[in-house]
Amino acid sequence: MSASTQDNWVHFSRDADTGIELFRTHITGNTHAYDPHWHDDYLIGYNEQGLQQFHCRHQVQRATPGSSFLIEPGELHDGESPHHEGFTYRALYLPADWLHRQLGGIFENLPDHYELRAESTLSEDRLLLGSIASAYIALRENEPRIVRNACLDQMIERMTAHLSWRKTQNSELLLPRLAREGRDFLHAHLYEDIGLEQMALALGSDRFRINRSFKAAFGMAPHTYLIQLRLVEARRLLAKGVKPAEVASDLCFSDQSHLGRWFRRAYKLTPAAYHRSCSPG
Repeated sequence: MSASTQDNWVHFSRDADTGIELFRTHITGNTHAYDPHWHDDYLIGYNEQGLQQFHCRHQVQRATPGSSFLIEPGELHDGESPHHEGFTYRALYLPADWLHRQLGGIFENLPDHYELRAESTLSEDRLLLGSIASAYIALRENEPRIVRNACLDQMIERMTAHLSWRKTQNSELLLPRLAREGRDFLHAHLYEDIGLEQMALALGSDRFRINRSFKAAFGMAPHTYLIQLRLVEARRLLAKGVKPAEVASDLCFSDQSHLGRWFRRAYKLTPAAYHRSCSPG
């Protein structure tokens, strides 16, 4: 599936066996590319051409041609093209549960109560780049299953040089109460048309204190967080085959066009195009 707007374009497909999503995208120069957002998947890819600039881990990341990138599930990031020629990149979205299952074949004993961490967002490891490119092509061209498996295994093995195990910590205790309870409130009311006053009443505070606490903890206001949370859920529902209009209604967008405007700002795809590619049958 391909989509384009003027000089911007996206090639997207989804591997039925693994659930891995493939993106190859070109963004024109001197433009804002993506709103701050996150994914439930591991995002691995590389920059083909131009300079891709984005914020992640409280830093400005600058991916040049040949740079690989690895973004963990839940890591907030955006994107922009600061130079006239724009940038082009390829990426694979690896479902977290799928990746963890594959790692069981690499490590004899997976540590308990630990989780994966990318040592750094960007890498200049040429072997990693080559393994990403091979895996992308094998899936994109629907090579025989044994070839797809071999290329993915090679990529994962190379990834492990850039991953470490970190002890799973209860980070909840580090969050201010208002931020923690505010986030829980948003998750609990994902499918309801809630307002800030309703949230403030439930938390026994006021909207201004909640806003300040939430921004300090999560880097965005509650309403922005809720929109992004709903976009992640929209992707999940669309991939399951739920129709875009139904997804929009369920997640409290005013209509399919409203969902589409937010969806394109985060993913450069319409919900309908994403739905078609994930459920070709």
